[in-house]
Amino acid sequence: MFRSALLSAARRVLSSDKSISAAAEGVSCVRQSVGNSTQSLFQRDFVRYASSLLDSGLKKYKPMTPGMRGRVITSRKGLWKGGPFKPLTEGLTRSGGRNNHGRITSRHRGGGHKRVYRKIDFARYPETTVDGIVQRIEYDPNRSARIALLHHQSLPEGTPVSKSYSYVLAPQNVSPGDTLSSGHDAAIKTGNALPLREIPIGMQVHNVEMQPGRGGQLGRSAGTACTLVKKGTDGYAVVKLPSGEQKLVLLDCMATIGALSNPQHKNRKLGKAGASRWLGRRPKVRGVAMNCVDHPHGGGRGKSKGRISQTPWGKPTKGYRTRNNPRTDWTIRVSRHKK
Repeated sequence: MFRSALLSAARRVLSSDKSISAAAEGVSCVRQSVGNSTQSLFQRDFVRYASSLLDSGLKKYKPMTPGMRGRVITSRKGLWKGGPFKPLTEGLTRSGGRNNHGRITSRHRGGGHKRVYRKIDFARYPETTVDGIVQRIEYDPNRSARIALLHHQSLPEGTPVSKSYSYVLAPQNVSPGDTLSSGHDAAIKTGNALPLREIPIGMQVHNVEMQPGRGGQLGRSAGTACTLVKKGTDGYAVVKLPSGEQKLVLLDCMATIGALSNPQHKNRKLGKAGASRWLGRRPKVRGVAMNCVDHPHGGGRGKSKGRISQTPWGKPTKGYRTRNNPRTDWTIRVSRHKK
């Protein structure tokens, strides 16, 4: 009885966005009514429950079913609860891992929830300086990071709605009402997009272009950021990618300052097989569970593999390098592979 009273008091106090210390004062009357032998148990339960309610970027579920027992997803607190901005959406056709001949070229794909594609502005108006006010932060099922809807009020009248509004990748610590700028004269502030030549060395950036005007291609996943290491006199900058690779990029390429939102995406746990099916991932069968005619790891007595890890077609895995693009090898200053 006392334990349930303690947890209910903690729930009431923390619902008003107060800290653990303030919640502890609110339930001190409950603790005084119990003995010293059981007080430590109540404190432990209180700290566990309070820490789960605080905004840590993750959402845990009660163990109502075996699948929900270990399920942990990223919190969507503060996100827009409505649908996407319709002028910036289009239909999305799924391939199911098939090519134009209908043959499977990417295994273990198919099904999943229906999605609507949000058109993201990866270029961010490189010609002129354009300001945009953040209207809302939204969830995007097509990517791991959050997206922000911008309203460009500085554009001339008569501009189509699809041009006066735009979706951009939402950086960390950006909220509705903030103003984001893009262009050569933009301020050095989180969420602003500038050419690499205008960004100070050592700054964290994301959505980095590889060719001017093509749109950002590097550093677009949740919580990631690239680092501007060096700006040379030959027109190139050295950018360190999240993988540790250092790459040459033209100084005229655009990049957005700051790290991307939703950094807790890497700590989520789906909890059950059905959650993978929601994402369009079909089951995978291990090679050692197959017959010898179906996979190089198959067959044999017991759990024998008999050879190095490889694909069903005999190509080695676990570190085997498949990159073969001499045309762009010169842009890699430091490889991400350990020598």
